[in-house]
Formats: sequence, structure tokens, C-alpha cells
Amino acid sequence: MNKKTSKYNYPLIHPLMDREAPKENRQDYEDEQVVAQIMARCFIPTLITTVPWEGFHFVGHEIRINEAMDCYGAFVWSSALVLCYFLETNAKQYNVVDKNVIEIGAGTGLVSIVASLLGAHVTATDLPEVLGNLQYNISRNTKMKCKHPPQVKELSWGVDLDKNFPRSLNNFDYILAADVVYAHPFLEELLITFDYLCKETTIILWVMKFRLEKENKFVDRFRELFDLEEVCSFPSLNIKLYKAMKKNQKSI
Repeated sequence: MNKKTSKYNYPLIHPLMDREAPKENRQDYEDEQVVAQIMARCFIPTLITTVPWEGFHFVGHEIRINEAMDCYGAFVWSSALVLCYFLETNAKQYNVVDKNVIEIGAGTGLVSIVASLLGAHVTATDLPEVLGNLQYNISRNTKMKCKHPPQVKELSWGVDLDKNFPRSLNNFDYILAADVVYAHPFLEELLITFDYLCKETTIILWVMKFRLEKENKFVDRFRELFDLEEVCSFPSLNIKLYKAMKKNQKSI
């Protein structure tokens, strides 16, 4: 099998994600083509049931996600699809096998599920009111399928971090975050949480949809603590994917 094709019959590596791709190819590549490939991973059930769910294809598995419309954390946003696609198609460069991975703002759990299917030790975190649905989705889609059973934990940004995530026990190789920055009043607490969980060698993979000026201001604040690199961009979705590490640390 060619390394840039899959059973889904479309390229898996976006030239913007491929460091070996010639610059002119990256510039000429149509954003819409890649976005179509990402969105093609989602499918709608043919039968309507009493429990609303949405289907996705990643890492050779059909993933079924229960959604709800009562809170932001119970819905699959396009940023999560972008991050899942990136993790799968760049698994060689960003190898998560046997690595300690934490997702903040895990929501429905799609990103954590994909990271688990790729072989990571995953801790999926979110607010208390989201954990029931998060646990259900993760258990349903990873049981007997993953090398390391994922964990689900409560994490309220900036609250009781020392108690719930003691530094002596935390050694995360990757922090994953999809669409955690939007018009909510806890951006400073989010920044504190990023900083607390991030060790010297931790890599943050963060996907953000730009909606308001507040998002740009958060990026500026984030740059004060972290070396931030834009890995790829999807203009048609107003989404960017960043890689970050603590300042004065070497990249991989």
C-alpha cells in the first residue's frame, strides 16, 4: 500500500502537514480537497434511533459517537475531525504508541478514542456534567480494541490542579486540544492548565477555529509561555492546527 493512500481511496497526508512536500505544492494545494477528505470520515446512520449518534471512520474502525444538544461538550466539532485526521495521517512523525497523552476539553471523546486506537495511554478530561457521555463513548468504541484502556477524569481548568493531577505523577508526552478556545470566560484558567500540565518535553497539538478577536488575543497570550508553530491551516473552515512546547525547549 502506498504510504499516502488508504482503504478510503484518498490521500492521507496533507502537503501542509508533510515537511518534505515542495513549497510550491503546499501553496497550490486546494484547501477544499483536504477538507472534503476530512469531512468524508463522518457518516450519518441509515436508521434513526432514540439515541442520536454520528459515525466516523478512523484508524480502520467505525466509531459511533453519542451526541446531545444541551451543551458544547456533547457535540463533535470540525476541529476534532481535523485533529483526528492529523493524528492518523502523521502517526510516524507524531508517534503516540505507548506515549502518555491527555486531552483537555475532550467533549464527546472522539479525539481520545482515535489516540487510544493509535496505541497511546490516554487520559480524557472534561467538566463533571460531560463525563457520563464521554465515558460511554470511550468505553463503547475502545473496549477490546486498544493496547491501553483509556481513562476518563474530571478536569475543571485551573481548579485543584495540584490535587487532581499531582506533578509527581504526571508525565504527559502529548497534550491534545480541539476547539477549547471560544467565547467563554475561562481563557486565563485554560492557559494556566496548559502551563501546569506541560513538562519540558511535552508536545501540545492544538486545533482552533477562529471566530472572534478574543481567539487572536489568546494566541498572543499563549505565545508568552510557549513556542508556537502553525503546522497547517484550513482557511475554508477558519481552522488552524498548532504545535507548541514550553519556551526555550527543543522541538522534536
